[in-house]
Parts: sequence; C-alpha cells; structure tokens
Amino acid sequence: MTVSVWQDKSGARHLAADVAVVGAGVVGSYLALALTRRGLDVVVLEMRFPASGATGRNAGMVLTGTGEYYHTAAERHGRERARAIWRATVENREATRRLHDELGLAYDACGSLRLAVSEEEARDLALAHEQMRADGLEGVLHEGDPLNRGFLAALEQPKDLGINPVAFVEAMLKASGAHVVEDCEVFDLAAEGYGVVLRSRLATVRAGVAMLATNAYSPLLHPFFRALIAPTRGQVLVSAPVPRVIETLCYANYGYEYFRQLRDGRMLVGGWRQRYADVEVGYADEVTPGVQAGLEGFLRERFPELGAGVERRWSGVMGFSRTGLPIVGQLPELPGVGYAVGFTGHGLGLGIAAADALIGLLLDGAPPGAFVEPDLTASPPG
Repeated sequence: MTVSVWQDKSGARHLAADVAVVGAGVVGSYLALALTRRGLDVVVLEMRFPASGATGRNAGMVLTGTGEYYHTAAERHGRERARAIWRATVENREATRRLHDELGLAYDACGSLRLAVSEEEARDLALAHEQMRADGLEGVLHEGDPLNRGFLAALEQPKDLGINPVAFVEAMLKASGAHVVEDCEVFDLAAEGYGVVLRSRLATVRAGVAMLATNAYSPLLHPFFRALIAPTRGQVLVSAPVPRVIETLCYANYGYEYFRQLRDGRMLVGGWRQRYADVEVGYADEVTPGVQAGLEGFLRERFPELGAGVERRWSGVMGFSRTGLPIVGQLPELPGVGYAVGFTGHGLGLGIAAADALIGLLLDGAPPGAFVEPDLTASPPG
C-alpha cells in the first residue's frame, strides 16, 4: 500500500496498544477478539472497511480439508503435515461454530460435498477417502451422485458450515472492543525500542508487537512477501431467488467450481478461474466476460430447470501461497512483526487456526506447527 505526502495524516493521531493488528478480515477480526480476551489492548488498522477484501467476497463456506484431495496433500506435503492441516480445519470449523453460537449468529449446519465431474476425479475421491480412513479422519464416500445432477461421485463432510462472513467479522470486532481505524492504509513498519511503530494514513501506532492479517495485500505492505504470496482473483455470481433444490455446500471439479443455495433461495456459483489462469491475477476488482459466461453455463448445465437470471456479480482477490497452505511467521528483520497469510482461497477454513498459531508464536514462543514457511527455492506462487 502506498500513501502520498498529500494523503499522509499519520502525525495527526498517535495511538498506543499492546498489539497492532493490520487487516480486518476473518483473521484480523478473530485476532482482535482473541487478544482482547487475553486482557490486551488492541488497535486494528484496516485499509478500507471490515471484511472488504476476500473475507467479504467469498462463498461463506467453512470446509473441512484444503483445496487438495487428502491423498494428494499427503503426497505433496508429507503425511504428518497433511494430517495436521486436516485436523486444523476441523478445529477451525468447530471454533467457528462455537463463536457463532456465542455471538448469536445464524449459520447453516448443512455439511458439504466434494463432487467428481470425471472418472479420474471419482477415482481420486475414492483414493482420498481410503487415505483418510487409514489416518482416522472423517468422511463419507458416495459412489454415485447424491444430488442427481450428473456428478459421478461425492465425498461428504456432514459437519461443515455455511455462514455470512461479513456478519461474522462485524460481530467479532464488536465483541472484541478493539479500537478499529478504517480507511487507513499502513505504509511503514519499523522497530522502536522493544516494540514496533506502524505509520498509517490516519495514525501512527506504537505497539509491543504487530500482527499482519493482510493475505493477498501483503506484498504491497512489505517486499518480504513478494516471494511468498501471489494475488489471485476469484469471481462469483448470484442468481435471483429460485425454488429450493440443494441444502448442502458443494465443491466440484477439484474445487474449481463451487456453489450453494442461500437461505433466500438465490444460487451462488463461483470459480471457473483455472480456464483463465493467465489473466485472473493481480489486484483488479473486476468481473470478466469469459469467467462469468462459464459460471452461467455451469449453472444452466447442472440446474436447467431453474432458468434463473443473474442478480449480482463480483470478484475478490485471494492470497495464494507457494504450497497452497497458509504460512505463519515473523519478518526476518522485524521479529516483533508476525503474519498469518497465504490462505489460497480457504481463509474461512483455516483462518482461525492460523491466527491462534500466530498468537502462540508471538506471545508464547510456540512454533507455528503445520503453518511453517515454504522452501523459498521452490516454484513461485500462483
């Protein structure tokens, strides 16, 4: 993030806190709540408004597992790490459920289906399920299509949740009582004494430590993240209300298409990014004809009887990591600045777990566990 000399009002306000949190998405808002419950003073700096980034632009799915099928994750990351990440998504899901109950928020305890669109994917679902059973992980394999929509197989997670992510963020921030400064880009981080000073558009904040929940926007804040995070756009559409046809959250085609029916009957469909991977990069907040036509075609193909028109289209910028997994760590030259970033489209599924790991790292000296940094000699992100 850059701020011109004409916009810079960082000298107008001076704030002090035990912890400064940068970013007010699901990770930043949870950090604010968890830290204030430890008795700490927290300032949250948000460049726009709470949940204005990927948190408020996704499908609201709190899923067990990551974007990869489990056997693939075990092969890529090692069985122990794959199992640890899986269990982190379970803990994240249950923490999300508890917080919704505590904060009085509605959610859909509807479960999820990972749906195969090809024979190859059906075989992968069976292999994933076999590996999951061997590692003591839950999941129900369907050898046919439980939706009767032309899919070839499904892997069910009956405890997954559908939520309103914006309501979740707003409720956590309110419950935290943290000092939230909106429309306030951070443009400088520096060590000062035993703490950290953050200069932002509207205020200068001095804190004991800083926690970055900036995901896709991390490379704009500090050059360290340029080798770790790639901004990648995802697109979504929502139809006009239609009769109820599905009750569950759905991921299809290795997660490249996903859909759910909202409580008011509207169908939400997202994805189609892999067919335009060369252009679905960067920070532009826009929808494109090719992706949107693909999403409409997918909706017509799988639900031909609905004939629903499109009511809303939008995009969001995700932070893709090298490994597809979140990373938690500290800036090398600023150890008082920690980060939890790189959620690769699964911030609702792993954000709380990664935030807890960041708190443990900075405040308790605990290692980040499965959220370790990737090998920087590997292929670049995206």
